[in-house]
Amino acid sequence: MATLFGEKIGMTQVFDEQGNVVGVTVLTAGPCTVTQIKTKEKDGYNAIQVGFGEKKKISKPLKGHLKENKAKYLREIVVDKPEEFSVGQVIKADIFQPKDLVSVSGVSIGKGFQGTIKRHHHHRGPMTHGSKSHRIPGSSGAGTTPGRVIKGRKMPGHMGREMVTQPNLRVVSVDPEKNLILVAGAVPGKPGNLVRLTKTGVAKIVVRQVKEEKVDKKEAKAKK
Repeated sequence: MATLFGEKIGMTQVFDEQGNVVGVTVLTAGPCTVTQIKTKEKDGYNAIQVGFGEKKKISKPLKGHLKENKAKYLREIVVDKPEEFSVGQVIKADIFQPKDLVSVSGVSIGKGFQGTIKRHHHHRGPMTHGSKSHRIPGSSGAGTTPGRVIKGRKMPGHMGREMVTQPNLRVVSVDPEKNLILVAGAVPGKPGNLVRLTKTGVAKIVVRQVKEEKVDKKEAKAKK
């Protein structure tokens, strides 16, 4: 299993092995505790339920389900072999290694109700010569035929706060003791949001080698 839940902390910069500055996002990856095991014979599919975070108070039914655990989030992870896990098992950030590629899913930042210019990047109308249509959406369709607005029309509405997945982000470093992981690039959502990390592969880092000229151009001209 190469999936873990965590929390977005923020962004910073680090230096890689070549001395380049890399913008990274700091995430807490786990620890996640296995709270339930689901099998195909009993539940119709193979999965494990994991808990992340901690709540001060939980309801009595949830307390009976979680026993001594007070998980803030409960999420499921589909697995092939649920018998390899046990209730109470703790999964930490050490399942990821530097140079791994991970897909990070999270809820994007909400922007509220927005018009078509900001939401769909429409052009505005002219600002002079008596124009009265500056930022309005304009016509939304034909009149008598078909007599309705076609589905999919780009209109004003709620923007943001959607589940977004950023694929193939390179893991820069992992701190198993603090359950911290640094990934190159930006991650959806604001600091404090729940994120899902899934390993997708291993990055191939190509180091460009610059060929050094043995003879300087000035020295070559002097010899001539």
